[in-house]
Amino acid sequence: MADSNRYKAYSLANFRGIPQMAGVPEAIKFDIEVVGQVLPFKTNNFVVEHLIDWADVPDDPLFVLNFPQRGMLPPHHYDEIAGLIKGGASPATVREAADRIRLQLNPHPAGQISHNIPTLEGEALDGMQHKYRETVLFFPSQGQTCHAYCSFCFRWPQFVGMSELKFASREVDRLVAYLQTHPQVTDVLFTGGDPLIMSARHLADYIEPLLDADLPSLRHIRIGTKALSYWPYKFLSDDDTDDLLALFRKVGERGKHLALMAHFNHPSELEPAPVRDAIDRVRQTGAVIRTQSPLLRHINDDPALWQEMWGRQVLLGCVPYYMFVARDTGAQHYFAVPLVRAWEIFREAYQRVSGLCRTVRGPSMSANPGKVQVLGVSEVRGEKVIEMRFIQGRNPDWVHRPFFARYDEAATWLNELKPAFGEARFFYQDELEQFYRENIEIRHAEDYE
Repeated sequence: MADSNRYKAYSLANFRGIPQMAGVPEAIKFDIEVVGQVLPFKTNNFVVEHLIDWADVPDDPLFVLNFPQRGMLPPHHYDEIAGLIKGGASPATVREAADRIRLQLNPHPAGQISHNIPTLEGEALDGMQHKYRETVLFFPSQGQTCHAYCSFCFRWPQFVGMSELKFASREVDRLVAYLQTHPQVTDVLFTGGDPLIMSARHLADYIEPLLDADLPSLRHIRIGTKALSYWPYKFLSDDDTDDLLALFRKVGERGKHLALMAHFNHPSELEPAPVRDAIDRVRQTGAVIRTQSPLLRHINDDPALWQEMWGRQVLLGCVPYYMFVARDTGAQHYFAVPLVRAWEIFREAYQRVSGLCRTVRGPSMSANPGKVQVLGVSEVRGEKVIEMRFIQGRNPDWVHRPFFARYDEAATWLNELKPAFGEARFFYQDELEQFYRENIEIRHAEDYE
């Protein structure tokens, strides 16, 4: 197919018109229609033409990454939606059922709504999150979509049209005011969605006020994005590419560090020439590209893939940053890898790469108490245990303090683990419960892991 650098989106409304879909069995197309009623679905012409190996569909990892799969819904949820569609139910009836199912999929894990929203002069700043002392997350309202949706995305509620589940903020002035009163904050992370779905002008409307304000404590501006993989033309040939790259350079010229927190989930995403060229263009602005991905069953649960991916990233001038654990939301049951196996995959890949790749940390759970790294399996006092530590914590004093859980080869998330050595609670739980008691109504810490 001829190359095209003009963006075209595909969704439930038109995916059957993708030429390569002609060779996909009807049963798989129906699965896409069923699951896509509940979980967000959007892809684009670059993904279709450059990233997916259509000869390997439905098993191709990039196909799984972009197109809803039957197993992403529990069978009873799948059957309910499929029955409505086959029975000719109205769109409103299907939507009502889909909304009910979504609320059962833990749409906002890790206290994103209940515990991470900051306040200024007694007013909640709904388009922001402040969980860790040094870093504030900001959700620009024009950036709450993406060039394509990842099927594992833990922020899937941003894209399903349920406004009560969505983060967004246009109030950059309030962000500046919040930073002026919180000098401990050194980093602002623009996130979404994907902030680079915005035009360069709109992105500048958010970034330039930070550069113009008197914020000596602000050192780092981060942008979370998958545009390098899903739409590299953003950095090559879009109408405002030159303005975007000039904005990146301006951040450095004004004494701030710009980091693109780039999502790459599989080494094949690094193969297309436009992706490699886009990485080069970004690096020429002085921005640093740090790479991250969750470990995902059906997509990248193989140490050889991570070895290859980290190696390619370093060769292209990127910095491997995080291997995450699939979050406890949405289709986690489909993508999750048990924590013990996740550590084994990380360890095997880490052993095979040079020191330049060993900037990566993982496997890490972004749980309510903080980012918890699985360090490995050990035997202590005759008991087989899982050793962990905080990379980030709601209390900075928790960071790098090792703690132990009973060995459990099936557990996929922190709240499935029990303390080792007969202890009743992990070391942080009393303090975490006190945090909840002081900030909201009394609840048990176990409910927020």
